[in-house]
Amino acid sequence: MPPAVRRVQDWAERRLPALTRYKRPESLPIALHRRRIYIVPTGFGVAFTLLLLVMLVGSLNYANNAALLLTCLLGSACTASMLIAFRSLNGLRLNAIRQTHAIAGEALAFQLVFEGGGHDHPSMHAELDGDAAVFTAAGQGETRVTLHMPTTRRGWQPLPRIKLWSNWPLGLFHAWSWIHPDHAVLVWPRPENSGPPPALPGEQDRRHRLHQGEDIAALRDYRAGDPQRHIAWKSSARHHHLLVKDFEQPESQEEWRLDWRQLTTLDPEARIARLARWLSEAQAVGRPTSLWLPSEEIGLGHGPVHYAHCMSALARLP
Repeated sequence: MPPAVRRVQDWAERRLPALTRYKRPESLPIALHRRRIYIVPTGFGVAFTLLLLVMLVGSLNYANNAALLLTCLLGSACTASMLIAFRSLNGLRLNAIRQTHAIAGEALAFQLVFEGGGHDHPSMHAELDGDAAVFTAAGQGETRVTLHMPTTRRGWQPLPRIKLWSNWPLGLFHAWSWIHPDHAVLVWPRPENSGPPPALPGEQDRRHRLHQGEDIAALRDYRAGDPQRHIAWKSSARHHHLLVKDFEQPESQEEWRLDWRQLTTLDPEARIARLARWLSEAQAVGRPTSLWLPSEEIGLGHGPVHYAHCMSALARLP
């Protein structure tokens, strides 16, 4: 949008109460109607209007009926484009908002679920904090639009205002409206970069045990009873005795019972970051975990659903 048009729009929003009426958060669903849709000419529209005025003066001055008819036809098209631009927003309805998961500092993606309200809405634009999406909302059924919101901290974050606009069909008019859903998204805490592993009972130092498996661990001397298929013939040829391939098999995953009370030396945010790192490491290798928090106790489990449950519980901590 040209800077001049942007300044006019900002001035209008400051001076006219009707334009600022819908800046407060609203509960879903949110429907656009004639009282919340606003239109201004674009830079191209202003230039086109001046051209029509010049054509009108010239055709009247020279009594040129053909030129006057062309001017009237172009003026009618201009007026019709204003009505079409208004209709491209009118009736659009936001029914729901669906979010994905994101860690603090990353962009959080969420979906806006629109309904057309009986007619199509072509060439629509949605803008949020510099992120934009172009979509066409069908008259029947749902249309999902994905936007991304920057995040800086964990916890619940309210959605800012979202601008919906269109220059359809000729680019002569800019029609826009603001929606401000009363909706918050949950942002997960950022795990710490590095640190010690959790304290485990028993022999936590043992990571592997050697026995018949699939991965070669080392070569050892031949012992009576070793199968011949495990003999490393090429390596044995360079020595004076037989060598046998030995294998390692990972031990079964130990359970990580993560407890808020075990991190008394850290401040609350550092505790959350460390627990988030342990959960991420356990999720990466499929290790079962449980989590005790002052506000919630989550039993033993593993997998994406369990991981999301634990991270969301950390994000909700005060």
